Amino acid sequence: MDEQGLKELLLRENAEFRRASEEHRVCEAALDALRGKPGLTPAEELEEKELKKRKLALKSRMYVLMEEVRRARR
Repeated sequence: MDEQGLKELLLRENAEFRRASEEHRVCEAALDALRGKPGLTPAEELEEKELKKRKLALKSRMYVLMEEVRRARR
């Protein structure tokens, strides 16, 4: 199964993957809003760093879940 197919399967069948994916999307939208500003306050810069860290952690967790499914299907 290719990566996109696996993501679609997990979105349908795995609540943890679905929650992580949605939170990842929310973080990306918040980052987009910050990127659209001409300049960031120190608080916004901190928020940007935290959003990037959270987004990366979520992406890592989603890939762990995908790898678990790949191993189980072998």
